[in-house]
Amino acid sequence: MAVTRDEIQRVARLARLSLSEEEIETFAEQLNRILEHVERINRLDVADVPPTYHGVALQHPFREDKPLPSLDREAVLALAPEAEAGCYKVPKITEG
Repeated sequence: MAVTRDEIQRVARLARLSLSEEEIETFAEQLNRILEHVERINRLDVADVPPTYHGVALQHPFREDKPLPSLDREAVLALAPEAEAGCYKVPKITEG
């Protein structure tokens, strides 16, 4: 299936693009080369290739989820500019 000059012009018009004759020719050639490559890929026999989600085997990149001691609440609140009821107090940023 080849892309024609008319199809390039139609898509350009729909996208409100102004293309020169040279650009139309260039895009037609490039799109046709891409489609030829896709056709070659579609002809490959992949019946014996198992489905994969990634081309390279990956080890799980995340660490094990282990509970760790957290910071002392009173020590952290002592660093806050203002605290109220055991929480950071911040200025109101919304109206209403």
